Amino acid sequence: MEGVDCSAVVADGAAGAPRDLSLVPERIQRREQERQMEVERRKQKRQDQEVEEEKSGFFAAAFARERAAAEELLRGEASAERLEEAANRLQGLQKLLNDSVLFLAAYDLRQGQAALAQLQATLTERRQELQPKKRFAFKARKKDAAGASQVDATPVDSVAASLPSTKEEGAPGLSWACGFSNLESQDLEKRADELHQRDILLSDLTNCTVRLRGNPNTLRLAKARGCKVLCGPVSTSVFLEDCCDCILAVACQQLRVHTTKDTRIFLQVTSRAIVEDCSGIQFAPYTWSYLGIDKDFQDSGLDRSRNNWDHVDDFNWLARNVPSPNWSILPEEERDIQGRA
Repeated sequence: MEGVDCSAVVADGAAGAPRDLSLVPERIQRREQERQMEVERRKQKRQDQEVEEEKSGFFAAAFARERAAAEELLRGEASAERLEEAANRLQGLQKLLNDSVLFLAAYDLRQGQAALAQLQATLTERRQELQPKKRFAFKARKKDAAGASQVDATPVDSVAASLPSTKEEGAPGLSWACGFSNLESQDLEKRADELHQRDILLSDLTNCTVRLRGNPNTLRLAKARGCKVLCGPVSTSVFLEDCCDCILAVACQQLRVHTTKDTRIFLQVTSRAIVEDCSGIQFAPYTWSYLGIDKDFQDSGLDRSRNNWDHVDDFNWLARNVPSPNWSILPEEERDIQGRA
């Protein structure tokens, strides 16, 4: 009986052994493959992290070096040559910042943009210092002339002084060179020779159309209602604040939009646009064109092949995987800015 039982056990074992031996190597092989894949994944992650750290270190060192050189040029005695060199340094800093967008942390990117905007503001102020001061003289003016269609009737400097300062936010200073202010229902325009590397302020405009065919240094649009602003390439920064129901077409290095709602922006920008305290903002690519725009782009130093028009940071929306409700992409069928111009 025992012999029968043993043989039965042996038979059962013999019958079961091939089945177990065929399964064990497969499980071991699968586990080994999973282990190797995990090791490779961790190795790749470590390598990617080292590359990012190396790039971040290079960016920090290069940015600090160029920033210090620009600050030294802006601190010294103002001259056209020094300011031109400082402007070139700032363009180099902007390109460095743009090329580093993909691997920089959001905080480092904001810090770099703020530092660059502050330097651009200082450059604007130093350029203004070089401009000859106007001699004061009394002029007799007729009452009807004051309210006529002189688009620069209100001194732009006095309007800028009444606006809230955004210098802490990285905006340029208030030494604006030219612009339009306190106007309603007018068709306004400035040409290339009036705009070249000037700082432009448009403020307190209602239902106006503004065409800026040229290459400004900066542009600020404030307290506009129902306006359409078409602008050529801006060398540095564009700022919108307290605007409503407007259309803006512009190419620039940096765009910041504050306290603005229900506005369409046709944009070419080399960095990431920033919105804050906004709602109903719609973005589309910059398509406005005019005679001479190719030269204006060349003078501006902007890279026409680089356009981050749909890369927008909303400082009031921190959720990473949920789109901000404050801005959206303008549908293609509504993007005819040329027809609107």
